[in-house]
Amino acid sequence: MMMGHLTFFWGTNTEILFPGWPGESFSCYILALIFVFMISLTVEWISHAKLIKSGISNVASGILQTLMYAFRIGLAYLVMLAVMSFNIGVLLAAVAGYSVGFLIFGSHVFRNNLKIEPYQDLADLPPLNC
Repeated sequence: MMMGHLTFFWGTNTEILFPGWPGESFSCYILALIFVFMISLTVEWISHAKLIKSGISNVASGILQTLMYAFRIGLAYLVMLAVMSFNIGVLLAAVAGYSVGFLIFGSHVFRNNLKIEPYQDLADLPPLNC
């Protein structure tokens, strides 16, 4: 039985999320880092997305909102479990994914209207809390 690291370490010989993944290959390790980056970027996207169109019923909108919430929480837990591999590269990939996701989807950099009225709802989901 292989024992995992209990302190942060830097190296490509690690297991992330699944036994034997990414293995000992450097290219698979880079692929795993990209995977963690993309998952955390997706969490930020869904956190700031406005996907539910106005005019649909409250029941349908509530069900869609609940599904989006469940999807976001599931992905956020996957990122958390990946970071619990205690690999510094995985931690940096997760933080970079969340940061780039916030820059693209949550900051004012790519918004046309900088004036936000208090009654405007910018996203379908409430902010993700730790």
